Amino acid sequence: MKQWIKRYFGISGKVSLLQSPFLLAVRLYWGWQFAQAGWGKLHNLAKITAYFTSLNIPFPAANAHFIAGLEFFGGLLLIVGLGTRLVGLLLAANMMVAYWTGDHDALVSIFSDPGKFYVADPYTFLFASLLVLIFGAGWLSLDALILKRLKEQA
Repeated sequence: MKQWIKRYFGISGKVSLLQSPFLLAVRLYWGWQFAQAGWGKLHNLAKITAYFTSLNIPFPAANAHFIAGLEFFGGLLLIVGLGTRLVGLLLAANMMVAYWTGDHDALVSIFSDPGKFYVADPYTFLFASLLVLIFGAGWLSLDALILKRLKEQA
């Protein structure tokens, strides 16, 4: 039994080496998706403002500008891994608002009809945002490089 436990922890240690490459893949893919979504919003601000108005979002024009910028620049920051946890928090909050305002039926059916929740558009964006919020950027990021430099200077 003791040998199985050692083997398990040996394999577990090797698998955890994949954490940073996995986080890099998540950041690259979803950072690009957020940047594209933000870029599209930046080039259609009147349409986004009208949509936000239809959802009764307060200050629709200001929020359209803010969300477009958040998604575009936040996506770019995810790609390079800079300020990842803060960006993840802001993007996760953005996706929760998207659920609340645009896919409210899907949000409230999270337990009664989970399929409706996870096929809604904000789901994968929310999931990716939460991944980087909780796990950070990994060591393949500017966050890790900055932290390393700060430790060297201390």
